[in-house]
Amino acid sequence: MKRTALYQKHLDLNASLTAYAGWEMPLQYSGIIAEHLAVRKAAGLFDVSHMGELMITGAAAEIFLQYLLTRDVQKLKTGRATYALMCNDQGGVLDDLLVYRLQDDKFMLVVNAANTETVSEWIKNHLQSKKWYTMLPEGADATVLFQDMSVNYALLALQGPRAREILLSLSAADLSELKPFHFILDDSLTGDPVLVSRTGYTGEDGFELYCSSEQAAMLWEKLLTEGQVYGLQPVGLGARDTLRLESGLPLYGHELDTRTTPLEAGLDRFVNLEKPFFIGRDAMMLKDAQLSARTLVAFKLRKRAVARQGCPVYIQERQAGYVTSGGYAPFLQASIGLALIARSSLPPEKKQTEGLLQNAELVNRSQISAKPVLSVEVRGKRYEADFTDLPFYNRRKKG
Repeated sequence: MKRTALYQKHLDLNASLTAYAGWEMPLQYSGIIAEHLAVRKAAGLFDVSHMGELMITGAAAEIFLQYLLTRDVQKLKTGRATYALMCNDQGGVLDDLLVYRLQDDKFMLVVNAANTETVSEWIKNHLQSKKWYTMLPEGADATVLFQDMSVNYALLALQGPRAREILLSLSAADLSELKPFHFILDDSLTGDPVLVSRTGYTGEDGFELYCSSEQAAMLWEKLLTEGQVYGLQPVGLGARDTLRLESGLPLYGHELDTRTTPLEAGLDRFVNLEKPFFIGRDAMMLKDAQLSARTLVAFKLRKRAVARQGCPVYIQERQAGYVTSGGYAPFLQASIGLALIARSSLPPEKKQTEGLLQNAELVNRSQISAKPVLSVEVRGKRYEADFTDLPFYNRRKKG
């Protein structure tokens, strides 16, 4: 298995390691619940260097990404990042990713570790096919270059309500006004440029720091040492998963896959259907017009049980779909989950206006009946559950 540049640091901290997407990664250090609560109450530091960093450069890079991605890349300014999806011709999701505009003609795509190779091949194949040429203005420079730069980068995520304080105590750069989904280059943290972006995957405020693999150990130690007085703890993939679920964030291979469209997964706000064309648009327009057959719903179990991926979901005693993600939410102290179900199975009181459905938004679930219509089967036993709104956890409301 592959190992990140911080592998020895994880061993030094007695981390419990696990195999993930071909990588040997830290699952936990002090315990998943303790690490989860540290991020919610103070700060956590993650090694997520297994993520892929792909560079798209050249005069036609913007047009090419307009063709590949669901977002309107032309609206993305230099120094900013956005969340986007890359889809196949049927509208299914190949990957969900972050797009950074480094320069007018230079972009970085940060992709899931499990999909780095697939996405790289997809990009190279479409560069060779030249189908996107029709989107170029007449006589325009068609230069696009692709590089997989993943091996050159390490990625640390500093997340939590005290993350900003920790980073400000270490950096000489002006980070005080760095807005969400903006980034800067900071050479004061390691002596080399570190790309610092205000993004994350925990539901908390925080930062992601892209540095060279050679500088990763220094930056890791520097952050943990300085952050100790703020309550900073190293955090593994176990708590990363419980944090993202508690915040209602999707995970590829669970809520998203090549058979599920962003509209079905409730991610329509990240799909710019008004763009003239992108791969998967035609299929999504057809499904949107006919109302997607499936929709993602959120639920809370009334009793403590763990609903895992694949557990059957029933509405009014009929199987309606299956759980995509589920587990115990440590901060909320509740058993929660996400499920992909047939839209036709929603009870009448949960079906709202056609306008909401046509926009593929989650239905309103503010009126919960005393006797739920929803139940989840866990190890052969049915557990009653209630529909709920996303996110389960909102840092502005603190649960």
